[in-house]
Amino acid sequence: MKSSSVEQLILDLYAQHSTEEAHFTAQEVYHHIKPRLPSVNQSTIYRALERMTRAGKVSVSDMGLGAAVYEAVGNEHHHHLVCQECGRVQTIKDESVGRLFRQIERENNFEVLTNHLVLFGRCHACRSKSDPD
Repeated sequence: MKSSSVEQLILDLYAQHSTEEAHFTAQEVYHHIKPRLPSVNQSTIYRALERMTRAGKVSVSDMGLGAAVYEAVGNEHHHHLVCQECGRVQTIKDESVGRLFRQIERENNFEVLTNHLVLFGRCHACRSKSDPD
């Protein structure tokens, strides 16, 4: 089985989902790919995701789900806010986070290599339920 065919199927999977929905664990990627490529095994998926991460095609993050999630890297950097109560994931643009990264670099003479930030907290809806004032 050619690794490029597995990688293409993974990219196709991400293309089928909106950015908001396209965060998959390796196990979820495997379950989506298996019907289209019955000979694939889990280790092949893990290796493909590792190669794709190193190549900058996907990014890997801990979004508090108990397993790392992968998403396709688009043209625009973005980051996530994750509600710890309901699990809602909100995508935020890179503008303010990018400014923060550049400020940290300047102030600390440090090169930030992180291209993806995940912040955990509570969304407006969950805060409203517990504090109606």
